[in-house]
Amino acid sequence: MAGGSTSNGARHKATWHIGGWGNPYEGGGQPGKGIVTYSLSTNRQRPWAGFFTKGVWNSVRRVRNQVLYVVPPFILAYSAMQWAIERNEYLNSKPGRAEFADAEAE
Repeated sequence: MAGGSTSNGARHKATWHIGGWGNPYEGGGQPGKGIVTYSLSTNRQRPWAGFFTKGVWNSVRRVRNQVLYVVPPFILAYSAMQWAIERNEYLNSKPGRAEFADAEAE
């Protein structure tokens, strides 16, 4: 056969499939030599360790360092919105319509 043999008597080299892009754990292959993986049991993990003694003060410190980057744009946006609301209320009031009545006719 020109395309190759499909019989079971063909020679087959026993290799491991490494997986896509060399990931040894994806294709069920054998992990490489010298690769050491460590894991920690789920009942030994302590995600809240030190939160109440160190985490609260760390959060306070981080908020204090970021307040000058966050608060001024909010103050600017709030004041611009308040000005726009007041201006809109004035333009839709009786004195505002009387002041700009001739501008609408043009």
